[in-house]
This record gives sequence, C-alpha cells and structure tokens, in this order.
Amino acid sequence: MRIFIILIFLLSNFSSLALANDLIFFLDSAYKINPKINAQRENLRAIKENVNISKSKFLPSISLSGDVNSVESYNKNDTSGSKLPDSNLNTETRTISVDQKIFEGFKNFNSLKKSELEVEQANFELIKTEQEVMLDSIFAYFDLIYKNKNKNFNFKNLNLFERQVETDSVRLQKGEITLADLAQSESSLADAKAKFITSETNLIAAETDFKRITGLEYPEKIEETFKFNIKLPINLSEALEISKLNNPRLIIAKLDYEISKKNVEIEKAKLSPSASINYSKSKNRDFSSTIDKTDQDTLKASVTWPITKGGENYFSLKKAKYKREQSNLLLNNIENIVKSDITNAWSAYQSTESVLNATKAQVEAAEIANEGITLEYESGNTRTTLEVIQSRSLLLNASIANAKATRDFVMSKFKLLDQLGKLTLNNIKNL
Repeated sequence: MRIFIILIFLLSNFSSLALANDLIFFLDSAYKINPKINAQRENLRAIKENVNISKSKFLPSISLSGDVNSVESYNKNDTSGSKLPDSNLNTETRTISVDQKIFEGFKNFNSLKKSELEVEQANFELIKTEQEVMLDSIFAYFDLIYKNKNKNFNFKNLNLFERQVETDSVRLQKGEITLADLAQSESSLADAKAKFITSETNLIAAETDFKRITGLEYPEKIEETFKFNIKLPINLSEALEISKLNNPRLIIAKLDYEISKKNVEIEKAKLSPSASINYSKSKNRDFSSTIDKTDQDTLKASVTWPITKGGENYFSLKKAKYKREQSNLLLNNIENIVKSDITNAWSAYQSTESVLNATKAQVEAAEIANEGITLEYESGNTRTTLEVIQSRSLLLNASIANAKATRDFVMSKFKLLDQLGKLTLNNIKNL
C-alpha cells in the first residue's frame, strides 16, 4: 500500500513538473508577481477611493467644538479714579454643528462623474500594463527557445570544425591536402569558437530577462510549442475596427478627453452661486455670573456667489479649456498611432510567415548540399576545404535564420493580438 501511495505521489509531482515549463505556466507567474502589474493594481485601488471621496461631498458634515475661557480683571478704576474690586469671568461653551451643501453649481455632480471616469481609465491602464507584461513574457519565452537553439547550432558547428581540423591534420601528413587547406579549417574553427561564445552570452542575457519578467528561473527543459489556435482578423479592415473598440491606449485617450471635459464643467461650477444650510446647537456655562447656563439652537441658510478672486476663477476656467483641447489633440494623435501600429503589425504578420517558409526551404537545401559536399570531400573527391567550410556556414546560417523566423512568426501573431486589445491571460489560456 505504501509503495502504491509513493507511486501516486511521484506521478503527481512528475505531472506538475511536466506542466511547469510551458508558456501558460510562465505567463501565470508573471501575471501574479510582476511588479509593474501589481503597482498598477494598487493604483487602481487608490483611484477607486476618489469615487467615495466625491460621494462624501453630497453628505452633511458634522463637527464638535468646545472652549473654556477664563478672564481675571484687576487694578480696575472708574472714571473718577476710584479703585474697583477685582473680578473673574469663567465660561465654557460646547457646540455641535451640522452643515449641508444644497447647491454648488453641479460641481459635486461633475466631480463624481470625473472620479468614475478616472476609475475606468485606471482599469484600462491596468489592462494595458498586463498586456505589455504578457507580450514581454511571451517574447522572453520564445526568445529563450531561439537563443538556446542558436547555442546548440553553434555548438554542433564547433564540434564539426574540431573534427575537421583533426582530420585535415592527418590528411596533410598523408599529402592529400595542402597546408593552406588546414589553415582554412583552423581559421573556421576559431570563427566557430567565437560564434559559440557569443551564442552563450546571448543565452545568458535572455535567461536574465526571462527571470526579471516572469519572476522564475529558466528551467533546464522548456516546452517548444509554437502552434497556438490564435483567432485573428481575416483582413486589415477588420483588425482596425476591432482595435477601435478594444485597444487600451485608444480607450485611455478617449477617457482622458472625457475627464478634461468634466474639469471644464467643474471650473464653470465654481463661478456659480452655492447654497448651504447650517444647524448648530450650543451649551454655554458661565460660572461667574447670575446666569448659570444658556442653551442655543441656530439654523442658518447661506447663499454665496463668488464674483471674482482677482481673476483666479476666470483663468482657471481658461486653463481647463486649454487642457481639454490638448486632450482632444492627443486623442487624434493616438488614433493615428494605433492605426499605424495595427497596419505595421498586420504587415509583419503577413511577411513573417513568408520568411518562415523561405527559411524552411533554405535549411532543407543547405542540409542536402552540406551532406553531399562533406561526403565527397571526405572520400577524397575534388571538393575543396573551402567548399566544405562554405556549405557548413550556409547550413549554420540557414538553421539560425529558420529558428529566428519561427520565433518572429509566432510573435507577430501575439503582437497583432496585443494591438487588437485581446492579449489577456484568459484569452491566451483559451488558445
């Protein structure tokens, strides 16, 4: 029974480890612990409090106050110069006051609407940040695959040239090749070593970026999955229409313009009359007079109309209008930028697929050519050392280009998804 339980435990852990190296696992980690996303979440929570602050301005304000006053009078004289007795005055006052704003020119109403728009804007700022982190994480994932393949290609190439130098040294002793042939092989070996070192350095940099973005160490084995059921628009026109409804940058700019309009209304309201009601109840105690205590109830209605504050209210309104025009111009600019970005993303998606197909054909041709030339060279045929070096170089470059094209093609899909405003964790999980 114990063995059976241990087997179940090992199988469950093996299953979890098998799932811990795919794209979704890393994206889920980045979504939970990435500092940029968490900072934006805190910002959203803070801005939500603005709604409660705006609502509180519709409610009455209550205040309590109290004071104790003690006055001692001495060295008193009347008008004739006669001395008067000293006196003490001790009083105590306690007051509760309730203020209720009745009308402020719709200032509070517009402030509430502005706060609600700010919450909506902060929510889309969070979505925008999430999509940026998701895209960075996806690139880090596929870039790791590419950089790891690049290193493996260069390692294989290095081993081939090491064996070739050894073989050419023997063939030189037999007189089958010249010293120049051996020198070419040795030169190519040195170049292969340099390229391998560069590929190792690039892989280390990619691993560092991966950890920074996802918060996880790079696993020894990563699942090389490039097939995702990503539903993309059938043409550029459809992509542009979708982006108008979902692109976070565009929505944020639109909300910013709406907020600027509310700021203008708030400044206008400051020029309008306001009305309020105040009710206060006070208790007075006088410990030094014949009147021991007094209770007072006061109800006061006030109307205030700010005529001028040295021009401050007028200039504040002008400033708000300028800001509104600025937001409108920025919105027009963002619309053009988003349209351009969508067009570029669509073009990249179309072109990278063609590049990928071309590099696949290039690798197949380079493999056939390299295999044939190498066999002919090793059999003592007329193939020269230079031809072997060139064929291996072409194969290496074709293999690296194909790996890069594979990364670029899958990334073009996710970049287009990002521009459409659809690159969310839930959407990726459903791919």
